[in-house]
Amino acid sequence: MAKTTKLDDKVKIRGIRRRWLVNSVGVVALILALAVGAFAAALWNYYYSDTAEDLMKTAASTANGFRLYTRSDYRATAQQTVNNYEEKSQLELQFLDTTGAVLFSGNDLTAGSTPGTPDIQRALEGRATEHWMGRDPSTGERILAAASPVIYQGETVGIIRYVTSLSGIDRQFVFSTAVISVIALAIFAMVYFSNLYFVRSIVEPLAGITEIAKVIADGSYGVQIEKRYDDEIGELTDAINNMSMKIAQSEKAQSEFISSVSHELRTPLTAISGWAETIQSGEITNPRDLRNGMGIIVSEARRLTNMVEELLEFSRIEDGRFTLAVEPLDLKAELEDAVYTYTEFFRKEGIALKYAGGPEEMLPISGDPERLRQVFCNLLDNAAKHGGAGRQIDVSAFQEGMGAVITIRDYGPGVPEGELPYVKNKFYKGSSKARGSGIGLAVCEEIITRHEGRLDIGNAPGGGCLVTIRLPIDQ
Repeated sequence: MAKTTKLDDKVKIRGIRRRWLVNSVGVVALILALAVGAFAAALWNYYYSDTAEDLMKTAASTANGFRLYTRSDYRATAQQTVNNYEEKSQLELQFLDTTGAVLFSGNDLTAGSTPGTPDIQRALEGRATEHWMGRDPSTGERILAAASPVIYQGETVGIIRYVTSLSGIDRQFVFSTAVISVIALAIFAMVYFSNLYFVRSIVEPLAGITEIAKVIADGSYGVQIEKRYDDEIGELTDAINNMSMKIAQSEKAQSEFISSVSHELRTPLTAISGWAETIQSGEITNPRDLRNGMGIIVSEARRLTNMVEELLEFSRIEDGRFTLAVEPLDLKAELEDAVYTYTEFFRKEGIALKYAGGPEEMLPISGDPERLRQVFCNLLDNAAKHGGAGRQIDVSAFQEGMGAVITIRDYGPGVPEGELPYVKNKFYKGSSKARGSGIGLAVCEEIITRHEGRLDIGNAPGGGCLVTIRLPIDQ
């Protein structure tokens, strides 16, 4: 009885797991990284770029309102504007002279200082609104500043500069980026662990199947894998279990074949050796007994020769050296020769061999006459061996459609229904106690198949075995 092996040990196939994770999880990680990067860039543009653009528009608008003022008017109006400025807590307003020094400021602490930031220098040199983002030289705080020159009749009379702190924007940017990063990590973790579970659900059963396959390869034929899945892995399990069982059956059949052949060879050899020694010793003086002994020697030698020829044919089939010498022939004539040869032989054994040829004068086919005679002789031998108790064998040949049909029927016990699918398998003998190697029908099947025909074996109505051969007729 075949053993069933459970896959309880967790066997890892790291190569498949690594490739799977790299190819699937790695791609997801790359996509998530790109998504987080794109989101961070969008946030940067939203928080910093948009703020800088708004600040520059405000500075430019304010500077445009001072374009009609001279240098002295600029100073007076600037001071008045600072005094009336109401957004000091949110946005610092500064008025600078052409040297970059702060004249007036919404925050009195910066008045009289010289920030020296790039936006001031670029605004003076380029005479256009500029912005700068960085750390304030005096406080170290991250700020965003926009400076716009005040131009009167082609002359720069001062700089209007707005400054805002970036601490709130920085906190919002970091928070938003952190949130999206956490979401991306959560998605990555879900994908990673789901893939890991999925890979384990595939790799570990495959690893277990691989281990059992190695066990089978080492000679433990018949070992069965416990089937846990009804998917492709289950189908693979079924295939390997089927393979293991068939190998076990084949091994058993080969062992039985070797035992059977050894017995079959020993029996005629014992008879030949025994009678030859008896005759050689001179103990037999009666001519009739001597003739019977020689007859037994001849009969057993013929049986031994047929068995060896059968084994040689099977060997040729197995290693690919089996060939046909095809030529035009009359199938009826070849069959009738075989029937004629066996008629007298069967009569001596008390078996009547009856032949019924169809109305056709001949059945022309292309085939190997030696191989076909081998098939006929083997099937007639089998009919006598397994169905001889019926004391009659019927043989017929006729044309059916575009094919030739040959039937050989005995009147013995027939073949058990459960054994019919296997009787043509090599080494198979079933429940039969008759002598034989178990390869004769396999050889016959190969020969008929090579002739593009079909060999069918079944039970005839009323009892007995019926063998039917179908071969294509030459057109």
